[in-house]
Amino acid sequence: MQSKYIISILLLLASVSQAQTTFHRGRAGIIITGDSSQVRAMEPFIGVASAAAHYPKALNLYKDSLPEVNVYSMLIPTSVEYYCPEDARSLVKPEAPVMQAMYDSLRRIKPVNVLHVLARHTDKCIYARTDHHWLPLAAYYAAEEFARIAHVPFRDLTSYDQHVVKDVVGTMYKFSGDISVKRAPEDFIYYTPKDSSYTTTYVGHRASRGRGGYTLTEPFEGPFFIKYKDGASSAYCTFMGGDTRTTHVKALAHNGRRLMIIKDSYGNALPGYLFYSFEDIYVVDFRYFQKNIIQYVREHSITDLLFANNMQHAYNSKTSAGIMRLLYK
Repeated sequence: MQSKYIISILLLLASVSQAQTTFHRGRAGIIITGDSSQVRAMEPFIGVASAAAHYPKALNLYKDSLPEVNVYSMLIPTSVEYYCPEDARSLVKPEAPVMQAMYDSLRRIKPVNVLHVLARHTDKCIYARTDHHWLPLAAYYAAEEFARIAHVPFRDLTSYDQHVVKDVVGTMYKFSGDISVKRAPEDFIYYTPKDSSYTTTYVGHRASRGRGGYTLTEPFEGPFFIKYKDGASSAYCTFMGGDTRTTHVKALAHNGRRLMIIKDSYGNALPGYLFYSFEDIYVVDFRYFQKNIIQYVREHSITDLLFANNMQHAYNSKTSAGIMRLLYK
C-alpha cells in the first residue's frame, strides 16, 4: 500500500515538473521546445539596446556616401522572438527593444520594420523548426512590406508556383546535438515566379588556398532556384545556391528601379518575390563580396539599396565591420 502511495506521489511530481518545464537545452544553449514531430529548436538572443549602435552607424555611412540612393534597413527577427516558451524567457533578451534602438539611430534611411508584420502570421509556417532560418513564406510577407515602403509593384502568391521539399532537418540538429530535432523533420515550401523570362548571372567566390581571401570566377548564368531532393538538409540553399556568389537578376519589371540587397543568409529568400518589382536585382553577401561597394553601386546605376540581416548578425559587431569593409575595398 505504501509503495503504491510513493509511486503515485512520484508520478504527480513528474507531471508537475513537466507542466512547469516546456523546454530543454541542447549544445550551445539552444532552446528546444515542443513534442514529437513538432519539436522546435531556437538560438537564444542575448543583445541589449545600449550595445547596438555599431550597426546603424555602419549603415549611416552608406547613406552619407550614396546620398542619391534610396537606402533601407530590414532587421529580421529570429524565431526565438516569437516562439520562445514563457518559462525560457529568462534565458533570452527580447529583440524588439534592440531593433527599435537600431532603427531610431538611422539617418535618412527608411526602416522596413517587419516585426509586427510577421507577428500577424506566427500561426503559419514562417520559421523553420529544425533550422536557424526563417521560411520562404516569412520572406514573402517581409518582401511585401518592403515593396510597400519602396513604392514598387508587388505580386501576391497567385503569381507563383509552390514547391515542396519533404523531410528536411536543417542546421539546428548539428548546432544543438539533440536527437529530438533530428526526429522531427519538416517540409520546406518555396515559391517560384510563374513568369520565367528573368535571367540570373553569377560571379562565384572561391577561397584562395594559402593566401586568404577569395578569387572571383568569370560571370556565368544559372538558375536562381536550385532544386533539392526530399530529405536534403541544405534545402534553404534553394536560393542562389547559398551565400558565396554575387548575383544579378535581370528581372521582370520595366520601371528603371535597380535594387541591391546587402545581406546575410536570411536575405537569400527575399529577391525571388521582387522580380516583378524591380528591373534589376543585385544580391551580395557582406562576408564574401570582393569589390568596392560605392563603385559597384554607381557602375550598375543602383537606385535602391536594402540591408537585410537577421538580429543575431545585426547585433554582432563583426557584421558591422564587414559591411564597412566594403566601403574601403
